Amino acid sequence: MIAQGAEGGLIALRIVAGLAALAFTLAALRRFRSRNISRLSLILTGVVSVAVVLLAILPDLLDPVFNLFNFRRGGGQRLIGVLLIAVIVIFALLLRNVSYTDQATLSIRQLIEALAVQSFDWSQARSLAAGNRIVVVMPAYNEAENVGAVVHSIPAEIDGHSVVPLVIDDASDDETSTVAREAGALVARHPIRRGGGLALRVGYELALKLDAEVVVSMDADGQHVADEMPLLVKPILADEADMVNGSRVLGEFERESMIRHAGVHFFSRLVTIMVGSRVTDVSNGYRATRADVLKKLVLNQDQFWTSELLIEGMRQRLRIREVPITIRARAGGDSKKPKTFKYAWNFTKAIVKTWLR
Repeated sequence: MIAQGAEGGLIALRIVAGLAALAFTLAALRRFRSRNISRLSLILTGVVSVAVVLLAILPDLLDPVFNLFNFRRGGGQRLIGVLLIAVIVIFALLLRNVSYTDQATLSIRQLIEALAVQSFDWSQARSLAAGNRIVVVMPAYNEAENVGAVVHSIPAEIDGHSVVPLVIDDASDDETSTVAREAGALVARHPIRRGGGLALRVGYELALKLDAEVVVSMDADGQHVADEMPLLVKPILADEADMVNGSRVLGEFERESMIRHAGVHFFSRLVTIMVGSRVTDVSNGYRATRADVLKKLVLNQDQFWTSELLIEGMRQRLRIREVPITIRARAGGDSKKPKTFKYAWNFTKAIVKTWLR
């Protein structure tokens, strides 16, 4: 009775598998006709479905394979063999989809970067003073309330180098670009919102085209003190560092919450352990970098980019120094950061991805 019940269960399983394969094939045909999938995807779906149907109708079809790996009849051994083959096929298809997804993501990233660079009006740069330049890159999203004051606060010169503010508008819904341009900043704009990391890469590319000697990154929300910029820049101009990271831990900051304060120390300790070099403030975006080393850095993160830049600099064995800076509460408007735990999770993923590559 038990054997008959097991046999009946296997027959039912084969019927269900065959019907499911046919359903997937019909669904793939429908999607192909509406141009939602490629012909290759349709062929792959058809091949897998035909294999499943044949196996459901003729279970002995895979006997040569089972015998090769010594999967004997009885005891569910051959069912395990089928499941093993299915897992291998699924894994291969998953790798294919991941590869396509990565390619699509890279293409979108490169397209947005190219469109943003093209949006830059080079007539803005004609009035720039000749000579050595420091370009200050400020990613901004809906910062019309703050960006004008930030641009006005930036020093015009540091140690004989003219300072050029460059705002990269991440497809803001407000007048961020207009306000920044009226305040005297150069402006480029993303066609769609992609995050501060991509905005920073666009800013770096434009800074190199503007013949910058040093590139400074800072927030457009008023949290960073522009008067402290010489602390970041001077070690590079004196050839004592390639990258200078501002640290609120070494300096002063207006605490947002106990959780965020603990997060600053936790992530800094995590990166210190991972890279083997001490850093006290990995989540702060106020830093300066020698322009000629930017070409060496591989930057991929569209968001949560502050850790990526620092870890990549350490990977490239740049001379990195930390200096004390001040972090103030944002001057106005709402924070663009996600909720605390979501932010922590995404920031952790960014750190791990950068370290693993």
